[in-house]
Amino acid sequence: MAVSVPLSFQFLLSLLLTRAVLSSSEYLIGVGSYDITGPAADVNMMGYANSEQIASGIHFRLRARAFIVAEPQGNRVAFVNLDACMASQIVTIKVLERLKARYGDLYTEKNVAISGIHTHAGPGGYLQYVTYIVTSLGFVRQSFDVLVDGIEQAIMQAHQSLRPGSVFVNKGDLLDAGVNRSPSSYLNNPAAERSKYKYNVDKEMTLLKFVDSKLGPIGSFNWFATHGTSMSRTNSLISGDNKGAAARFMEDWFQSGQKIPRRVSTIVSDLSQNHSRLLDIAASYKSSRGQTLDAKVRVRKASFVSAFCQSNCGDVSPNVLGTFCIDTGLPCDFNHSTCNGKNELCYGRGPGYPDEFESTRIIGERQFKMAVGLFNKATEKLEGKIGYQHEYVDFSNLEVTVPKAGGGSETVKTCPAAMGFGFAAGTTDGPGAFDFKQGDDKGKAFWRLVRNVLTTPGPDQIQCQKPKPILLDTGEMKTPYDWAPSILPVQIFRIGQLIILSVPGEFTTMAGRRLRDAVKSFLISLDSKQFGNNLHVVIAGLTNTYSQYIATFEEYEVQRYEGASTLYGPHTLTAYIQEFKKLATALVNGQTLPSGPQPPDLLDNQISLLSPVVVDSTPIGVSFGDVKSDVPPKSTFVRGQQVNATFWSGCPRNDLMTEGSFAVVETLRGEKWVPVYDDDDFSVKFKWSRPGKLSPESQATVEWRIPESAVAGVYRLRHYGASKSLVGSITSFSGSSSAFVVV
Repeated sequence: MAVSVPLSFQFLLSLLLTRAVLSSSEYLIGVGSYDITGPAADVNMMGYANSEQIASGIHFRLRARAFIVAEPQGNRVAFVNLDACMASQIVTIKVLERLKARYGDLYTEKNVAISGIHTHAGPGGYLQYVTYIVTSLGFVRQSFDVLVDGIEQAIMQAHQSLRPGSVFVNKGDLLDAGVNRSPSSYLNNPAAERSKYKYNVDKEMTLLKFVDSKLGPIGSFNWFATHGTSMSRTNSLISGDNKGAAARFMEDWFQSGQKIPRRVSTIVSDLSQNHSRLLDIAASYKSSRGQTLDAKVRVRKASFVSAFCQSNCGDVSPNVLGTFCIDTGLPCDFNHSTCNGKNELCYGRGPGYPDEFESTRIIGERQFKMAVGLFNKATEKLEGKIGYQHEYVDFSNLEVTVPKAGGGSETVKTCPAAMGFGFAAGTTDGPGAFDFKQGDDKGKAFWRLVRNVLTTPGPDQIQCQKPKPILLDTGEMKTPYDWAPSILPVQIFRIGQLIILSVPGEFTTMAGRRLRDAVKSFLISLDSKQFGNNLHVVIAGLTNTYSQYIATFEEYEVQRYEGASTLYGPHTLTAYIQEFKKLATALVNGQTLPSGPQPPDLLDNQISLLSPVVVDSTPIGVSFGDVKSDVPPKSTFVRGQQVNATFWSGCPRNDLMTEGSFAVVETLRGEKWVPVYDDDDFSVKFKWSRPGKLSPESQATVEWRIPESAVAGVYRLRHYGASKSLVGSITSFSGSSSAFVVV
C-alpha cells in the first residue's frame, strides 16, 4: 500500500538530512531574484510568432533568478534563469558591459550564463536579429531594458549574498510532464540508438540544492526538458507558463515550511461563525474614488530562490494528452501533424484541456512536486574544482569532421542560416498558417516565388542545406540588418562533479542525448580520476543567445518543424559536439581558448514601429482608479469562487510596476487594510483592455480565484496604475473595490 508523506514532514526531513551531511563548506554561494515582467500591454508576445497575440495583462509576473558558486580564493560561475522565451545576444552583451563596469573582470562572457525557460507568454522585441522581432513590429526598448536591469539586479543580489555554503545534487525521473511532439522524426534515428532509451523524450530532472552554512537552504535550481507552451498561442496574459508556475509553487512551499506568517486574518476570533458580523463590516467599506498615489505594493517576497530551468526541449511538448483535430476530435496525422491535409487544425491538448491555465498549473505542479522530492533527499555534495570555458564560433562556415559511410572520415561544412518550409507549418503546440506542413522536403513553387522577393539562395547554399527546401535564407539576408545570427557562444561550466553545457538553442531529445554522452565520455577519457562514474552532465538550453533548433542528422532528413528550423544545415549537431570537445579539453588542461570572432552589437541599428502611448483619458466626471464594475454589495464568496472588479485605468506601459503590482487583494486587520495577494500570485489575474485600438480610455480588471489557503475574513480588490497626460507627464493612481466576505 502506498503511503503519502505530507510536504511539511518532507520539509523537516530535508532540514535534518542537510545537517547530517554538512561537515564543511567548500564554496561560497549566493542567490538572487528580480522582476523582469515588462510591458503588459500592446506588445507582441515572443514564441509563437503570432502577430495577433498581443499582451493585455498578467497571469503572474516574470523573474530573473541567479546563483553564484565560487571558490573562496579562485574561480566562480554565475548562472541566471529567465522567465523569458530565450536569451538574447544583445541583452547578454549589455549585461556583461554593466557587470564589467561594476565588478571589473570578475564576471565576463566566460563565467556568466543567461538562460531562458522558453515561456511563449512573455513580451517580445528584445532580440537583435530581424527574424525574431518581425511580429513585435521591431525592437521594443521596454522589453529589452527590463531584462538587462533585472539580470543585473539578480546577479548583484547573488554576489552581495555570497557566504560559505554547500551545493547538493540529485536526479530523478518525472514521467508525466512531456511527450514527443515529432515522434515520426524521432523514429528516423537509428534503431540501435533508440533501443538504449526507454522513452522518446528525456524524463530526468537534475536538481541543485544550495545550503548556506548558517542559514540553511537558500535556493534550488533544476533542469528538465519540456516546452513552455501550456499557455496557447491565443493567450494574452503575461505568464511564466509551467516552469514559472513551478518556481512560484516551490518558493511558496518553502516559505510556508518555515512557518512565515502570510494570509492570516485577526478581525474576530472565529470568523466562520460570525458571518453576519463580517457582512456588516464589509458593508461599511464602499469602493473608493481613484486617488493619486505614488507607491508600489508587492506581497510575494520570497527569501528562497527556486528556478526551473530549460534543457533539451526541442521536440518535447507539455500537452501530454496527445494531438487532435479541432474539427473532428480525431487524432492528427502521425507523419505531418495535419487534419485532412491542413496543419492549422491540429493541436496538442494539455492535461487541463480545454483550460490552458489549468494545464499550466498541472504541468507546473508535477515539476514542483518532483523537485521537492529531489530537494528533500539531496545528499550528494558537489566537491572539487570550479571551472569554465567559452568561445564564439562562426556556425555559418565551420569545418566539421564526420564519418564516411564506407569507413574513414571526411570534412564538411556548416551553412549560412536558413529555414525550411516545415518551419512555417509550426508545431502541434502552435500551428502555422496557409498550406505549409511539417515533413515537407520539396517545397512549393508559389512560396519559392514569394521567398525570392526577399532573397534567392544560391546553388551552394541550396546544396549545403539539402534536403531542406529553403523558405527563408535568413543567414544571407542583411537588410535592414542581420536577419539571423552566424556567430554563436558555446560555454561549459564545471562545479565539482557537475558539468553544465550552455547551448544557444533548442536541442531535440536525441540531439541532447548525443551531446551529453559525447562530452561525458570525452571528459572521462581525458581524466578518469577527476571525472568518475558520478559525473553529472546537464544541458542548459536557450542560453546566452538564440539560434532556433538543433536536430540530429537523421531528424534533419525528415524536415519536420525541428529539422526545418535547424539553421546551419544537416551537420549542425556534429559541429556542436566538436566544439564542446574543444571546450572540455581546455577545461581539463587549464588552457585558455581564443575568444573567437565577436558577435555584432546591433543595438544602434534597431528599428521600432510600435506606437508609443500618446495620452490616457477617462469619461467626464470619472477619475483614474474609479471603479467601473464593482463587487456586488454584501457579497459572500467561498474558496474556489472567483471575484472581480473593473477600474478606469491607464496604459500599463506608463509604469511597468517592476517589483510592484497592478492588482492586489487586501484583507481587513482591525481597521487597517493589508495586502495579502498580488499579481505575482497564481490566484490573481490582471486584465487590461481598451474599447478601441486608438481609444485613449482603458479599463483594468482584477480577478481573484479564491485559493483554499485563504483565511475567512473581509477583503477588497485594489488596482494600481499610471496615466499619461498630453504633455507627457506620468501620474500614479490607485482605487479599490467595495469590500466582500470570504467564508
